[in-house]
Amino acid sequence: MESGSVLAVCRVHQLVGDQSSVGVTAIDKRPASGPVKVHKLGLRGDIQANRAHHGGEDQAVYAYSQADADFWSAELGRELPPGSFGENLRVAGIDATHAVIGERWMMGSGVELEVTSPRTPCATFQRRMKEPQWVKRFADEGRVGTYLRVIRTGSIQAGDTIERTFVPRHGVTIGQWFSAPDAAAVEALRAAEADGEIRLQDEYHARFEVLLRRLGR
Repeated sequence: MESGSVLAVCRVHQLVGDQSSVGVTAIDKRPASGPVKVHKLGLRGDIQANRAHHGGEDQAVYAYSQADADFWSAELGRELPPGSFGENLRVAGIDATHAVIGERWMMGSGVELEVTSPRTPCATFQRRMKEPQWVKRFADEGRVGTYLRVIRTGSIQAGDTIERTFVPRHGVTIGQWFSAPDAAAVEALRAAEADGEIRLQDEYHARFEVLLRRLGR
């Protein structure tokens, strides 16, 4: 299976004021030095300010690929170091956006993470990037990265190898589900969960119903 590496492990540097209902944001992530412990709710020393829309066990860690960061660096004409996207893991050699929903990654001292859902860009992210129409631009490009849940805790650090230890047969990727979900993807995910191959977030089932109604199914 494809393997990759951890380029940086990022956690909140400081809470900063924001125009959201919460009033602050923890999107200012920066690389940590040395090993960082990983627990069920994410990295030790990291937080999510708006827990109604971020965090929890199903969105404990957010990973973004260096290849996608390089694309945006070229588009925006500036460097985007690890943490720029609010990510916890900047990874190389593995495509976070095109990971299969439910696939698992192992790294560090036996840490095991499971791919859960795409990142949906928000106004806080746009303010962080200081780019007009960033939410639409980021969404339209579809290089969204992935959230992960923690299956096995431990510690991770920059330089760790990432091994893909399990890839579900259904084949629906994070990027496909974000950019072009269809009835076939719904049925594939439903079947995979019914077979016990994957465990979906509750939000998927609500989205299934909305999508199928829109498609007249």
